[in-house]
Amino acid sequence: MRLLITGATSGIGKELALRYADRGAQVIACGRSEEKLQQLIVEQPSIKALCFDLLDYDHYPDLKDDPKLLDTIIFNAGDCEYIDDVLNFEAKKFERVININLISIGYGLQAWLKHLKPGGRLVLVSSSAGILPLPRAEAYGSSKAALSYLGKTLAINLKKHDINVTVVHPGFVETPLTDKNNFEMPMIISSQEAAEKIMSGVEKGKSDISFPTLFIFIMKCLRLLPSSLWNRLATRMG
Repeated sequence: MRLLITGATSGIGKELALRYADRGAQVIACGRSEEKLQQLIVEQPSIKALCFDLLDYDHYPDLKDDPKLLDTIIFNAGDCEYIDDVLNFEAKKFERVININLISIGYGLQAWLKHLKPGGRLVLVSSSAGILPLPRAEAYGSSKAALSYLGKTLAINLKKHDINVTVVHPGFVETPLTDKNNFEMPMIISSQEAAEKIMSGVEKGKSDISFPTLFIFIMKCLRLLPSSLWNRLATRMG
């Protein structure tokens, strides 16, 4: 098995890279920190590193010099910044989050989708944040909701090319990203647990991988509430 993973230097991406490599897969790990990529290779020397910035759209490695096709592409990289003062809406902050969580995916698809073999799988790591409108999540939630929609449309259009699509909707996961949160994160799980759930779901050929199960169930139930009621509840959360 040969796969490419973005955001492979920390959190879920790092765990996926290490675990796939431990199981004998040929892993291409993407990240913007040369130091962290080298640390990853020290842990698992079989990993191949690609160091570049996902926002540097003109310099994506296109793999054209590598004749081997990919079995799997996992778009895992992402970022989260909250809109704390909505009346003084920070457009640049909004732009940063949309760019890394959504626009960079488009450039990655442009560079690498043609290297995915028939019967291969495209994996998009989205978020449960797209299920419900949440306080301060104008940027993050919008980007992840759009990413989930992108995954569903790709699944339709790539079917004729024999390429499968999986969209992942995690709840709270212990990562450097969530370490910055200053609010309660119910049912939070480790990045190791998250990686195992993703790998298990991909192995089973699932089109949707959502976890933790109870957390996702509660979120979907809350989505059934009248908007006026949910808005009142969410306002108290903010």
